[in-house]
Amino acid sequence: MHTLLDKGYPALAGLGEGEFAKLLAPLRDVAVERAGETGKAAGARGAAGPEPGRAPFLLVVTRALVPVEGMVGLTRLERGTKPGIIDRHYEPGAIERFVPIEGAEPPDERVYLVFDADRGEEFCGAVPDDAMATLAARGRTLLTMEEGLAFVTQQPAALAKNRCFSLGASRSGDRRVPAVWISQRAPKLGWCWAGNPHTWLGVASASERVAA
Repeated sequence: MHTLLDKGYPALAGLGEGEFAKLLAPLRDVAVERAGETGKAAGARGAAGPEPGRAPFLLVVTRALVPVEGMVGLTRLERGTKPGIIDRHYEPGAIERFVPIEGAEPPDERVYLVFDADRGEEFCGAVPDDAMATLAARGRTLLTMEEGLAFVTQQPAALAKNRCFSLGASRSGDRRVPAVWISQRAPKLGWCWAGNPHTWLGVASASERVAA
């Protein structure tokens, strides 16, 4: 919560800090309870313990409250100062057309939690379509644009050289898959083709989405 307050989310949402904090407050108890359960599950699959590419939970603010373009501008690399940027290959109005796929819809229209987020570096070099099928078979859900930006905002170390990730739960009806990577020493929101593998691009996922 404090990270979002410090980053300037209340102003972009058109809310005072107190009002924004009140909006997020009901998620606190849910996060504490569910993160413990998710941590046990992660341990069972051999992924317990703090890792740069994983987060026990993320507070997600949707575009209904803060525009995606604003979220991008509030991201930074770990120990970086340059604000995030949007790739020029997004034509005007394109970002608005990237919406959650079936099964990845936000459980709350404004704020919610994502648990056991993973940047999916095991899929670096894999064909995105194949990686997404593997994650679906594991019962994991891909991350949306907003969830991926929450990941970078709240855990900047998740985005690192040769350890970037796609956000396959936001699609626009074509073969483009949004992704976040590093460009000009800053986070960049771009996209790649679903059939094109990249050695530096994994596929981010999570275990579940939960509202207060």
